[in-house]
Order: sequence, then structure tokens, then C-alpha cells
Amino acid sequence: MASSSGASSGSTAMLRNSSSEEDPQQIMDLRKRKRMLSNRESARRSRMRKQKHLDDLTGQLRQLARENNEILTRMNVISQLYMNIEAENSILRAQMAELTHRLDSLNEIIEYANFSDGLFEPEDAVASVSATSHQIGDGFFMNPWNNANSHVNQPIMDMVMY
Repeated sequence: MASSSGASSGSTAMLRNSSSEEDPQQIMDLRKRKRMLSNRESARRSRMRKQKHLDDLTGQLRQLARENNEILTRMNVISQLYMNIEAENSILRAQMAELTHRLDSLNEIIEYANFSDGLFEPEDAVASVSATSHQIGDGFFMNPWNNANSHVNQPIMDMVMY
């Protein structure tokens, strides 16, 4: 048995010698496999980062497209409101021009009436109305000029009948 154990220990030493010779090759293979696994894992992580970045950009694109559509919709609404207000403004400008023209015409008539050479005087108007009302009748409602002038300086209490 001793011989078998001696042979066995010799073969173990031989295995150690042969394994120590193969060790650099095995170590290089092991390192190569580890490096390959590490590179695969790194490439996988890189692909995942790239995919996440692509997904983020896609989401951002969708969000910006929605915002762009909302802005375009608001812009269309505002443009329509602007056109409506511009049309209303044009109408108001035309009305203002017409009213300004009428006002100028009325001011010219008033100016002509006030600065005429005695053709139209307020006293003459009262006299002509009084003469006409005397022809129709002397009632209060028929001659407002005379009735109004007769009570102008009297206090309100004097007009009350007892």
C-alpha cells in the first residue's frame, strides 16, 4: 500500500507540475472569460442606458408635440378673436367717423344760429310762439311760454291752490 500511496503522491506532484504549466494558460483563459463576461455586462448596461435615453427622448417628443398642438390651438383661437375684434373696431371707427360728421354738422348749425345777423333770436322765437298760441287759445297747455314766464320769480308755495 505504501507503494501505491507513493505512486499516488508522485502522480500528484506530476499533476502539480503539469497544472503549474497549464496554470498560465488557464489563468489567461479564465481572465479572458471574465473579461468577456464583463464586456458583455458592460455592453448590456450600455444598451439599457441607450434604450432608456431613447425612451426618454420619445416621451419628451410626445410631450412637446402635445404642447405644440395646444399652442397652435390657442394661437388659432386668439387669431380668430383678433379678427373679430379688428372687424368690430373697423365698425366702431366707421360709426365714430359718421357721428363726428353729424356732430360737426350740428355744431355748424348751432354756430350759424348763434352768430346770424338777427335772423333767429330766442326772443323772436318766444314772440312767434306766443302769437301762434294766442290764436289757438289762452290755456296753460296752449301757451307754455307765457305761463312759464309768469311764475318764474314766484316761490313754489304761491303756486299751490288752497
